Amino acid sequence: MSERLKIGFLPLVDAALPILAHEHGFAAEQGLALEFVRDLSWATVLDRLLYGHSDAAHMLAPLAIATTLGIGRPARSLSVPFVLGLNGNAITVSNALADRIQPEAGLGNAVDVGARLKTAVAGHGRKPRFGVVHRHSSHNYMLRYWLAACGVQPDRDVEIVTIAPPFAADALAAEEIDGICVGEPWSSVAVERGAGRIVLTTAQIWRRGVEKVLAVPTARLEEKRGAIERLVIAMRKAGEHFVDPANWETNAAILARTEYVGADPALILRAISDRLRLVQGGALVHFPDFMFQYREAANFPWVSQAAWLYAQMVRWEGMGFDPDAARTAMGVFRPDVYRAALTGRNSPLPGASSKVEGGIGMPLGVGAAQGTLVMSPDRFFDGKTFDPERLEDYLASLP
Repeated sequence: MSERLKIGFLPLVDAALPILAHEHGFAAEQGLALEFVRDLSWATVLDRLLYGHSDAAHMLAPLAIATTLGIGRPARSLSVPFVLGLNGNAITVSNALADRIQPEAGLGNAVDVGARLKTAVAGHGRKPRFGVVHRHSSHNYMLRYWLAACGVQPDRDVEIVTIAPPFAADALAAEEIDGICVGEPWSSVAVERGAGRIVLTTAQIWRRGVEKVLAVPTARLEEKRGAIERLVIAMRKAGEHFVDPANWETNAAILARTEYVGADPALILRAISDRLRLVQGGALVHFPDFMFQYREAANFPWVSQAAWLYAQMVRWEGMGFDPDAARTAMGVFRPDVYRAALTGRNSPLPGASSKVEGGIGMPLGVGAAQGTLVMSPDRFFDGKTFDPERLEDYLASLP
């Protein structure tokens, strides 16, 4: 008899791997019967998870950490045994603002667009307002990281508000906001409606930025450890299927269904194939690794990525650095569970659990406990690196 797992998610393309693990039978092969609960806000996904209405969830990586630390609500320990993907977000702004900060065709350069935005902010008349999907989201922290590095002070020069992903395009069309940082397909929906233009992807800010994760209450993980490990196996198989061009159209059609993303399959296909339409009626632009769901160590829960997210919380939440909190934050990511699930299987496993983020400038072979692992460039746009062993020095170096 199959073991049932209920998984919460938001209608986003990067919820793909558990959905496709179910649809293509990879979960059933592992003795799992998956049930999905679709929500429209991250707050509801989190509430369902914390109160036992789901066993695991498609989750914002920083939200799993903030919940464990008790930021904004009583602390509840979550664990992340699997990263559902890196990258996948775009910064889309109103047509009027796009004319000022990215007048050229194509995706902008992060430094140049930031410099023009700094000039535009000075003469805007009011603070431009940007929408992000949650206070504790990589969208928020990546947007802030880019703005600050370009001399635009978040909360002083611009306003940042929260909008649930399915309503981001509506808010931009209604001129309630001047820009959004959101995952697909919602930036593309805004472009197709003529509400704005894509000027940057977050992969241009941090080439290998951690994005969504599978989050599990730590107590539930221990209770269902075998089932969660089998889910990791099934999702890795789904990832291999997902990135194969021969399967793109099939997977886009599955994800487009109303019970999942509920969007035009053509828009989902673009995201899967790393293609974006930047302006209504424009040609498709190919941006390699716009979404990064499987290759290299894309699904590995690097402790150093959790540490970077904690550093951004310290920077922007005004909570101060605490070494105990830092250790707790890093402990949310569980490479031990990932390794236990995939040891002895055809999947490369890093030899280390942490690394210097942003330190790879060209393809680099790294030590692997299993298989062969070559890592691609993971640079931050401003050239900085992040060493989790020197977290306080890193914070002191930031503008």
